[in-house]
Amino acid sequence: MGGASGQSPPRPAPPNTDAGSVLSTLNDDGTRRWIKPRLSPGRWWSRRRGVAWLLIAIFTLIPHLRMNGKPLILLDLATRRFTFFGHTFLPTDTILLALLLMGVFFTVFLCTALFGRVWCGWACPQTVYLEFVYRPIERLFEGGPGRRHIAWLHATGLGRVLKHLTYILVSCFLAHTFLAYFVGTDTLRQWVVQSPFRHPGPFLVMAVTTSLMLFDFTYFREQTCIVACPYGRMQSTLLDRRSLIVTYDPNRGEPRRGAGVIALGQLKQGDCVDCGLCVATCPTGIDIRNGLQMECVHCTQCMDACDAVMAKIKKPLGLIRYGSQAELAGEKAGLLRPRTLIYPTLIALIVTAIVIVIARQGPASVRVLRGRGPVYTTLPDGAIANPILIKIANRRDAQATFTLDAAGAQVRSDAFPATLKPGEVATLPATLMARRDDFTQGRLDVRLIILGENGLTIEEPHRMGGPAAHPRQEPKP
Repeated sequence: MGGASGQSPPRPAPPNTDAGSVLSTLNDDGTRRWIKPRLSPGRWWSRRRGVAWLLIAIFTLIPHLRMNGKPLILLDLATRRFTFFGHTFLPTDTILLALLLMGVFFTVFLCTALFGRVWCGWACPQTVYLEFVYRPIERLFEGGPGRRHIAWLHATGLGRVLKHLTYILVSCFLAHTFLAYFVGTDTLRQWVVQSPFRHPGPFLVMAVTTSLMLFDFTYFREQTCIVACPYGRMQSTLLDRRSLIVTYDPNRGEPRRGAGVIALGQLKQGDCVDCGLCVATCPTGIDIRNGLQMECVHCTQCMDACDAVMAKIKKPLGLIRYGSQAELAGEKAGLLRPRTLIYPTLIALIVTAIVIVIARQGPASVRVLRGRGPVYTTLPDGAIANPILIKIANRRDAQATFTLDAAGAQVRSDAFPATLKPGEVATLPATLMARRDDFTQGRLDVRLIILGENGLTIEEPHRMGGPAAHPRQEPKP
């Protein structure tokens, strides 16, 4: 008898019939199983292609765009300055950078909890460039499963040569675009027109980047997703039963045609005709009918392939579709659950913290550190001296000069006045001096005053260290 809901339990997923492989890309004897997936055009492929081309255009254009007179994104590792959408993060902005990374991680967690591996299938550069740039080039010159190729190119081997030449040109272009994110388009333009001997370091970086891209997109390919990327292995913690995934409906598809069973005197068959197109079109070589798998990148190619077959045999579309494990089991599906509430709350808190920190930043930031050596020294006149380091970051887009003063102590430094370039961070030495009698239990609180241009005044508290007691109170040895 059926359950209380009147629904029969879902049939178990069929066993893996690919007995010749240990993994989807590895055979039993340890050799690699090379995958050349069949292209399955369809509504989902058209949508992904539109998104991919848009992302490629954005990736190419971002280094050329400006906001507030600055590159839209510039990761200047040499000076440790990172510009995002008109705001420059300096080496002193470790809190902001940490908050930004935390926000990115929690956003990925939230998207995964709601929409599964939507990043892998729709936005990951590995998928975008492999499926919509490199594989189309390969099919153009060499053909592919289900695609015609130019016979004389294939017969003469010229197709393979042209394919690799095109790969090199595309990879070189991508390497230069990638390099522009770290040096800027102006500097990159100068390097391109100059001899490589004038800038051997950047040229070597470009050559290595090009070589890595060639290795990745011509040889390693899907192994990057299956072996190198940890994201697939994190599915067990990032997904739950209500997460949206690419899934096969065994309730409707099983038993497959040709393997029907007799039920009540009639042949009972599912909608799956066991054509194998969902496997032939998969870029990682898996059978989606075996359930949720680590190798699945949610590219939706199996959905398009299956929908085309269902349309031909006049069956409803969606035998393979976006769904959830809870939906297939007949459970109530919904967006609200603990992780979909916790993640947005954390993201909102992080964004609020970032806005507050940025709003409180002025044209300069100052941090006072203790200097090297002993905490204090006694001068010939009996005064106590403390070495300190003053770290100043000039956040202005113009050169600025800073002077130093102190309240509660005397300050001396040959490094001041200090002139800093736009965005420059400098650590400057100074010495604080105070009378011995001013210290209480070996401590003296003072204020460092940094004066800048246009009336800028920054005060930083600092605690000087000194003798623990007055000489008359010190115990005799």
